[in-house]
Amino acid sequence: MKAIFLVRNGDSKDAFEIRDTAVPSPGIGEVVVKVEASGLNYADVMARRGLYRDAPPIPSILGYDVAGRIHSIGPDTPGFKVGQRVAAMSRFGGYAEYTLTQASAVIPLSDTMDFGLATALATQASTAVYCADFAIRLFKGDRVLIHAAAGGVGTLLVQLAKAKGCIVYGSASRQKHAYLKDIGVDFPIDSHSDNPEEKIADALAGEKIDVVFDNIGGLSFKKGFQMLGAGGRIVAYGTAAQNRGKNSNRMNTIRVGLGFGFYSPIPLIVQSQSMVGVNMLKIADHKPMLLKEVMAEVGRLTEEGIIRPVLGKAFPADQVAEAHEFLESRQSTGKIALLW
Repeated sequence: MKAIFLVRNGDSKDAFEIRDTAVPSPGIGEVVVKVEASGLNYADVMARRGLYRDAPPIPSILGYDVAGRIHSIGPDTPGFKVGQRVAAMSRFGGYAEYTLTQASAVIPLSDTMDFGLATALATQASTAVYCADFAIRLFKGDRVLIHAAAGGVGTLLVQLAKAKGCIVYGSASRQKHAYLKDIGVDFPIDSHSDNPEEKIADALAGEKIDVVFDNIGGLSFKKGFQMLGAGGRIVAYGTAAQNRGKNSNRMNTIRVGLGFGFYSPIPLIVQSQSMVGVNMLKIADHKPMLLKEVMAEVGRLTEEGIIRPVLGKAFPADQVAEAHEFLESRQSTGKIALLW
């Protein structure tokens, strides 16, 4: 089979090679998917730049999201049949014509769902659903701040929050504000303004934020926490601030880490506030039955039309470098996919 290998860290144009490799074989509780589309996530960019600690050593195959058809099924793995249309979250290995994954990370697809679009139902949808429905609860009238609200996870978080009757403040660059309005954001915030926190405070008109979903990390997390009122919750699910294009380095990672700040549990108790971190790879590794429940909920919400993934752009698989550049440029909205 053909697979896209990460062969060196750095700029996307020098980072990848397409190589031939063996089709994987499934073990107990596993399936192999014949891939029609591979999804991109910002964690792929971080791994390419050598900034993602969970990434396998190079040469390696990146990618967490695939959509296609079941190719083979491991022993003692009921519930699937060869040829079935599915989307799946993989533990890396997604940039390939065939991908091995846990059966607990697979959801069936309808006959009509586009494969490129379906890649958003794996890591991004499971992250959004876990953040909004499992890690915390959203309530009608909650004031919810969603950073990178035009991205893949952000788009789905907006949809989930609006379905619960929340008031949504979404941050993104100004050119994406029409998109934010289209997906339901009540108060678009310019993330590139000199002081986005001041813009958020103006929109709040003296109120406090109830929930923050933050994928930026560092100082963004610290400032988000400071906006919380009593009973507020902040959910961190990424550290995109580590990546500053060609200026990304280990010192920047340290700067972002320090930017988070240092916290005592006492103020959390006094204000009844919560901090939650989310890493779906760890859920997949250590809580497979919980992941299965999350994926089932993703399927249900998709069937009911509450989750409506958006495909921002699809690239042929051999244009992986261009796809990474597009995602890294922060110009994209929704999901970015590679088509095989």
